[in-house]
Amino acid sequence: MNITVDDLPPAEFSSKGAAATAKNTKASLLVNRLREAILSGELAPGAKINLDTVRRQLDVSLSPLREALARLIAVGLVELHDNRGYTVAPVSLSNLAEITKLRVEFESLALSSAIVRGDLAWESDVMRALHRLNRTERIASEPATLEAWEHAHRDFHMMLLAGCGMPLLLNACIMLHNLNDRYRRIFLMAQGGDRNVAAEHSEIAQGAVARDADYACAKLREHIQRTGSNLHNSLAGQLQP
Repeated sequence: MNITVDDLPPAEFSSKGAAATAKNTKASLLVNRLREAILSGELAPGAKINLDTVRRQLDVSLSPLREALARLIAVGLVELHDNRGYTVAPVSLSNLAEITKLRVEFESLALSSAIVRGDLAWESDVMRALHRLNRTERIASEPATLEAWEHAHRDFHMMLLAGCGMPLLLNACIMLHNLNDRYRRIFLMAQGGDRNVAAEHSEIAQGAVARDADYACAKLREHIQRTGSNLHNSLAGQLQP
């Protein structure tokens, strides 16, 4: 895992408050770095996370590293075992199926609420995120374009749900989307896009801003289910049941 944390703040501060802030800042940065490494497959599913190795590579102390790993455990990306220490959460076809099912239910619920509660600013943010996503090129042979598309794709899906007014539900949707990301990235790295997802995204967004909850939620459910089925078919020979 060749990542650095050059932009982390100094480790020593003159006050306890500043030291606590620095610890939280370091942990937050580490969460972002480690999460990206896991979602992209740089840290492989099931791989052991050696604290000393990671600490040296990231040039941080154990305290913020343990805090970062605790946060990643909370969102299902890392596991802690009594006799094995920290490992990257494994992947499986049954796990993918569960994630897909929960995404369908949770995200359609969040979107229906956002359509009722969202204001004009929410509508504008949704269409802006859609435009940015549709203008972001994705080429299977160029990892940099895949990464840029992934970020734009995540922003679009989360912006759709942002107006739901239910923080716990939104957090659950974010967690499930991140868990699903690992599977889709494996699929896209090998094969690229499998269908006209731009049209699917546009249908969802247009239905949402038109306040047609039935149409938008139906299109979102179809979109998630189709992605889950395609991923399952693509990865059936590579993953455990």
